[in-house]
Amino acid sequence: MGLALVVTHRVRPGHEQAFDALVQRTVESIRTMEPGTLVYATHACSDDPRQRIFYELYRDRAAFEAHEQYAHVRTFLADRLAHVESVEVQFLDVLSAHALGASIP
Repeated sequence: MGLALVVTHRVRPGHEQAFDALVQRTVESIRTMEPGTLVYATHACSDDPRQRIFYELYRDRAAFEAHEQYAHVRTFLADRLAHVESVEVQFLDVLSAHALGASIP
């Protein structure tokens, strides 16, 4: 059932707003163009203003692989390099999930 990831970005000092704007543009495209991406939630850490954590849930591996091929994702992956010091990706095995149909700005 599904494929999930947790991606942790360590943003360069002073790049927080630029990175967040890049993320927002990317999420808009994900929302409208990727039916296999069930959840793509981005978070700022209240106790670490330079850390951003993404939670991604895909219908299956094929949906994740399709996600990686979209132009908006390729642009994000290339452009984020100017804004982040490090990226850590954890793949998760989904045991169960529930996601609301509403978009969260």
